[in-house]
Amino acid sequence: MLSRDKTKELYNKYGILLILVLMVVVVSVLTPNFLTPKNLINVVRQISFIAIMAFGSTFVIITGGIDLSAGSIVGMVSVFTAAFAHPGEYPLIVPVMIGILTGLACGCVNGFLIARMDIPPFIATLGLMTSGRGVALLFSNGRPINDLSDSYLFLGAGYILGIPVPIVILIILAVVMYLLLNNTPFGRHVMAIGGNEQAARISGINVVAVKLGVYAIAGVLSAVAGILMSARISSGQPNLGVGYEMDAVASSVIGGVSLSGGIGTIWGTVCGALVIGIINNGMDLLGINTYWQQIVKGMIIVVAVLLDRLKNRKS
Repeated sequence: MLSRDKTKELYNKYGILLILVLMVVVVSVLTPNFLTPKNLINVVRQISFIAIMAFGSTFVIITGGIDLSAGSIVGMVSVFTAAFAHPGEYPLIVPVMIGILTGLACGCVNGFLIARMDIPPFIATLGLMTSGRGVALLFSNGRPINDLSDSYLFLGAGYILGIPVPIVILIILAVVMYLLLNNTPFGRHVMAIGGNEQAARISGINVVAVKLGVYAIAGVLSAVAGILMSARISSGQPNLGVGYEMDAVASSVIGGVSLSGGIGTIWGTVCGALVIGIINNGMDLLGINTYWQQIVKGMIIVVAVLLDRLKNRKS
């Protein structure tokens, strides 16, 4: 028999995985079409964009912050890259680098306002969320940008060894972000700041630099998601990514990232994104109204935060 403390430790570490397995079993019983290889690949491809954004949210939330601008960065990047991705005009590296640099610039602005100017993360990123969407609409005149090159479309609709490109990129980024968070001084500093920022500062950690780095990473990852999404739908859309920042935050929180900071894992975030993806896909297969998906996701977020609060209170 496991002791109570050991059981609690195992639940805290693997609870989200257990929830994910239970959800797969339940949805599989309710709809036999769920476990088909085609559908499973479709689920992972659909959540790959959100999961990539959620990696950035994970770093941000671990430091005790929040990023509400991720969806607007997706919209900006989608129209900026699409404008330079027309057939025969520029090589693929040009629109990709424009998108990455746009995300990096947005992340650095967020980081500067939060870390250097001491503006609360909610306010700073809310400002970029609003202005960024306006920039995307202004740049594109509120219209989609179409006629994209085949090499660009490959990023969203192509396959590598039979695996969709977005899934390949998701796996690569998951490994990179895991190593960055768990096997580097930067990752340890991120955790330390989230655990106790004042103590981290006293111990010699450059809190400003780490926070700048965290928001820069979040901006770049949102840009990657924007590139992949625009390539997937074959156009740059100024309204692309609306509400996606909430899905990214939800994936992190459901995956065990504490809103109090200092706690979180990359694999937990992947599981959190898969939970959202399975809910959406299962409801689609069952023919349930899509509005219910929003209600269910909202309830899950509230429950996840409640459990996090209760866990922290007991500890």
